[in-house]
Amino acid sequence: MARRIIGIHEKLPFFESLPLSLQHLTAMFGGTILAPILLGIDPAIALLMNGTGTLIYAWVTKGGIPAYLGSSFAFIAPTLLVISAYGGFSYAQPGFIFFGFFFILMSFVVKRWGIGWIDIVMPPVVMGAVVAVIGLDLAPTAAMQAGLAPAAVPVGKVVEPFVMQTNVLIVSMSTLAIGVLGSVLFRGFMQVIPILFAVVSGYLISLALGQVDPTPISRAAWFALPKFNAPVFDITAILIIAPACMVVLAEHISHLIVTGKITGTDLMENPGLHRSLLGDGISNVLSGFTGSIPNTTYGENIGVMAITRVYSVWVIRGAAILAILFSCIGKVSAAISTIPIPVMGGITLLLYGVIAVQGLRLFVEQKVDFSMNRNMVLGAITFIAGVSGASIHLASIQLNGMALAATVGITLSLVFWAFDKLRLIS
Repeated sequence: MARRIIGIHEKLPFFESLPLSLQHLTAMFGGTILAPILLGIDPAIALLMNGTGTLIYAWVTKGGIPAYLGSSFAFIAPTLLVISAYGGFSYAQPGFIFFGFFFILMSFVVKRWGIGWIDIVMPPVVMGAVVAVIGLDLAPTAAMQAGLAPAAVPVGKVVEPFVMQTNVLIVSMSTLAIGVLGSVLFRGFMQVIPILFAVVSGYLISLALGQVDPTPISRAAWFALPKFNAPVFDITAILIIAPACMVVLAEHISHLIVTGKITGTDLMENPGLHRSLLGDGISNVLSGFTGSIPNTTYGENIGVMAITRVYSVWVIRGAAILAILFSCIGKVSAAISTIPIPVMGGITLLLYGVIAVQGLRLFVEQKVDFSMNRNMVLGAITFIAGVSGASIHLASIQLNGMALAATVGITLSLVFWAFDKLRLIS
């Protein structure tokens, strides 16, 4: 029996939408709260502004792009540098505001000159490789969370250290197995919530094995407003943050193309890359002024859509509203934060793998001819730059993984384009 596809504009009944929205919320929650924890700010403000930013994004894109905006990790390194040099997170916030205006400016550039330049800067062979690297680059983190790779410090929420490796593997592999089997075998409504079902099942298994720490729930208040923080402007601090903008631009374009392929629509044209950039930019300007960290489209949520075939923007909006509510309900957000690391590791192994496969899907659908030396070299160098573990430091920003792959792929594409132009002139 063919799996039902829930279209971008399809609105489901409330009691069907609620678990689907919760599914998206749990998929993005780990990364969204981890980023502010690393920077020493209140995770609730990130949750509030992610939800608010997602609603703004949906409005600007006319409800045409199913994307959730979560906390960006591309700004972690330069932000830590600013905090260290200037003594406070407030000095980094103007850099986030600059990032938002940069995206707004780029939206006008795209609207004026179109998206033809993207095929020059990021042709299908580079785009496919970068998308695949996004999943492959994230996979080691999932493996560490799942207990399949060593980690000096557990990656994820702050809880007790892992006590028994056996229990970690039982939880992570059970969660993964339930997610995999559910994605293939479930029928009816269960067919569209395999990720949520796997996370809940993993949580219950963890609870039975004594791997859940209830302390954060008991300590949390029922109602608590997020902590807002005003920016302190300094041009040097802005310049330290600025280079990360290009990395997130490449990520944004890649995510939009992948989402378009998954949903079977040309989102780059309708509602358009310019609207997508504008919505993300406005969201980040607000985040910078309120004391949150920058937002970006989230690969985890793209993976959920690829598995469930639920593309409804209404479901994404529901997740955003839940995020806003949970940012003010301390015990609910604390309860979600107690989801054990191995549970998230198990499910993200599946989600990140799906993202990597979407990159390979781009090669097939765009009919990339690897018998051509140009395509073979572009794909090979982009892949190697992303998965080799190479790292390059440029000023305040560290390029590795997806960021390095995108930078190398774009640079090489422009070099080849310049050679083509020279041959035409001569």
